[in-house]
Amino acid sequence: MDEVLKELRKFRDDRNWKQFHTPEKLAISVVLEAAELLENFQWDHVDAEKENVKDEIADVVNYCLLLCDHYGFDIREILLEKIDKNKKKYPVQKARGTAKKYTDL
Repeated sequence: MDEVLKELRKFRDDRNWKQFHTPEKLAISVVLEAAELLENFQWDHVDAEKENVKDEIADVVNYCLLLCDHYGFDIREILLEKIDKNKKKYPVQKARGTAKKYTDL
């Protein structure tokens, strides 16, 4: 992930875009790109254009990485922490096979 972040920073810095990458703008960009990802499935979820899905996933992840970089978060660490939190909220014996929210288990 360090290599990806290094390339992402270089891409941004070569264009002098850091000035535009406030936490608010990065978070907005995550949502906008996620909407573009979702658009691939709006009418035809079976035949979604895989190349475009791949590009939109990359856009979402890139903005998330830039947001993590802004706050000094280690992406691996925060992902593992969240998985651990979710394990506690959704214990296997209660959550297996159901899509209920943890408050309804």
